[in-house]
Amino acid sequence: MTSDGTLLTVNGVSAAYGKVVALRGVSLSVKHGEIVAILGANGAGKTTLLNAISGVLPIAAGRIEFAEKRIDGCKPWTLSRAGISHVPEGREIFPSMTVEANLKIVDAFGSGPMFSVEDVLNMFPRLRERFRQAAGNLSGGEQQMLAIGRGLMARPRLILFDEPSLGLSPFFSKFVLGAIGALRTKGLSALLVEQNMRAALKIADRAYVLRVGSIVREGTAGEIADAPDIQEAYLGA
Repeated sequence: MTSDGTLLTVNGVSAAYGKVVALRGVSLSVKHGEIVAILGANGAGKTTLLNAISGVLPIAAGRIEFAEKRIDGCKPWTLSRAGISHVPEGREIFPSMTVEANLKIVDAFGSGPMFSVEDVLNMFPRLRERFRQAAGNLSGGEQQMLAIGRGLMARPRLILFDEPSLGLSPFFSKFVLGAIGALRTKGLSALLVEQNMRAALKIADRAYVLRVGSIVREGTAGEIADAPDIQEAYLGA
């Protein structure tokens, strides 16, 4: 972490799927204990950005640093051990395994705050009720809670969330996003890709807006929320 508290720095990153360029010179930062939202229309490059940071997708140009160490080119499991958790769209839980097994299978090699199974169950009481059930039998909201809990069990310092409220009921969406917002009190940082712009800006400190793979605006959550041109031009509001 730098002297100003910056934990993650993305500098001029470009990435592509074959000949299709998905990111073009993207630069951003996340500080310790900060929640930063990544906003934009479908196809803007939001998921690609998270995949590039977590090592799922190699970058074509630029530099990514985490805790003052260069990490672009590292494998996902190396980054997990360094303290980065990725909660992907689709959750990717193990459906045939119980909630308990899904949580306990995680190797807690990160350098962030320790989260026990009991801590996760206290955060998400619904998981306590479903503790012995197969994860595939959970509702969408419960599966998302499990995915977040599993991410916390890895002891991250930074968590990447990709569309955590996608497909959830209003109740579960509010509960899940509220839980993400509360993570800053644990000293964790988060980079949040979220389709619900207004909900994301309620819990974020700052936000970046992506359009066709490029950052077109950045500012505090309040500044982005109050910018009608951003809502109309880039977010389809």
